[in-house]
Amino acid sequence: QVQLVESGGGLVQPGGSLRLSCAASGSIFSINAMGWYRQAPGKQRELVAAITSGGSTNFADTVKGRFTISRENAKNTMYLQINSLKPEDTAVYYCHADGTFHSGVGYVQSFDSWGRGTQVTVSS
Repeated sequence: QVQLVESGGGLVQPGGSLRLSCAASGSIFSINAMGWYRQAPGKQRELVAAITSGGSTNFADTVKGRFTISRENAKNTMYLQINSLKPEDTAVYYCHADGTFHSGVGYVQSFDSWGRGTQVTVSS
């Protein structure tokens, strides 16, 4: 299957910045859409930003202008640059991707994977 590993979270003061990374590994054949989600305590998981294999992006209204999403297809890696952080951005940030992987000689199967999350805490 395909594994996703996030990194780059941490504790940052309001107004600060972070860069999150999501690395996909496994017998990957192709990755379609990738996205970042977040879940704050007591709240549902929500989409923050997404990017297609062609580079088209979309963002939640609450992060437009502050977050930038990008990906390096050759490295199967996605990034989230987070600027002007606010306390309400505090959450666990999860990476998601879907695509296909090699399941045997001449065979591919679809995958839909989540990472385990990275904590982002914004506090003074």
